[in-house]
Amino acid sequence: MDLLDRIDKNNLPAHLAIIMDGNGRWAKKQGLLRAFGHESGTKSVKVIIKTCAKLGIQNLTLYAFSTENWNRPKLEVDTLMKILIKSLKKELTTLQENNIKLNTIGNLEKMPASAQKELIDVMEKTKNNTRMTLTLALSYGSREEIVNAVKNISNKVKNNIISIDSIDDSIINEHLYTQNLPDVDLLIRTSGEHRISNFLLWQIAYAELYFTDVLWPDFKEQNLYEAIISYQKRERRFGKTSEQIK
Repeated sequence: MDLLDRIDKNNLPAHLAIIMDGNGRWAKKQGLLRAFGHESGTKSVKVIIKTCAKLGIQNLTLYAFSTENWNRPKLEVDTLMKILIKSLKKELTTLQENNIKLNTIGNLEKMPASAQKELIDVMEKTKNNTRMTLTLALSYGSREEIVNAVKNISNKVKNNIISIDSIDDSIINEHLYTQNLPDVDLLIRTSGEHRISNFLLWQIAYAELYFTDVLWPDFKEQNLYEAIISYQKRERRFGKTSEQIK
């Protein structure tokens, strides 16, 4: 039986998040510069976006550039920004044809003006698309996100906009970058690393985690199907017993 046929379309993750890791190691294995790995990784991005839309996954979040990535060599950072801009221009047609809305999370003020401009342009042109929301985490760090949320909530308490007693999960959610997204159901990380790396720490509280040794440029449809099949085999109890959820 084909892997696609084994997927239960009624039990898909409503929100799939992916840590796209291994571009540099993929390039090194090929005897190429790291930039070629990042370039090749964009091909996997396109494949996975289209596959998720075809399956019926409503929300896909990709960890594209972390706050820590700014510490990489300037040449690599500049190359990543150029690849991002080129990809946004190139893939606008793909987003429109597949009815996909582009969203971003992160400290975008740190991004080059040219990248910000391209992001805003594509988001504006796709804002009415309804099939799937694609979120790019750019200049994103979960700890920074949570610190900012705490500061904003504290300021509202100070100014009597909200009371301390009213602060709960929903209030915190409203002050995160992901306020319009559901919690993550499935988190995938490629390349064999078993870390979260400061990605959506609040939002993955009850997510299923899936780690694969496949490097991101080699991650294709069949690899995604395997991850979803693994997810669908798991019992998600959210702190309850097996008997309670049956």
